[in-house]
Amino acid sequence: MPRIATADVVPREDLLAFLRPRHRALLLTRRRDDGPQLSPVAAGIDEQGRVVVATYPQRAKVANARRDPRVALLFLSDDWNDAWVQVEGTAEVLELPDALDDFVGYYRSIAGEHPDWEDYRAAMVRQDKVLLRVTLDRWGPIATGGFPPELAG
Repeated sequence: MPRIATADVVPREDLLAFLRPRHRALLLTRRRDDGPQLSPVAAGIDEQGRVVVATYPQRAKVANARRDPRVALLFLSDDWNDAWVQVEGTAEVLELPDALDDFVGYYRSIAGEHPDWEDYRAAMVRQDKVLLRVTLDRWGPIATGGFPPELAG
């Protein structure tokens, strides 16, 4: 029997429940000429339901988000044939030292508790990381691939 494609429209709470265990995403920012720039990222969801991504200030995604904070992310499941969803929102670039607590939240959202938070914070400072934080404005349906229902019969 062929697999039938799905596209489930969900409220914010269900979206966040779907996103929390998924950390593989493609981040879309806009180049200076408005063309797309895509980056694979490890993403988490903070306690306020915002997407968080750790990166370096020199990266194109950071320069693009500073210039134009409108971004989109495509969250993928670990299994290639499983569900995905596109989300859109407004990005902020959080810098150190003010972002240290936000980095802790980022790590917790992806990996749980760190064995040495002091060491983790020092590593973020040493690496001069920044955190992209995206407030979600809209999202598409949670989708799966497959045949359109009318072709399944």
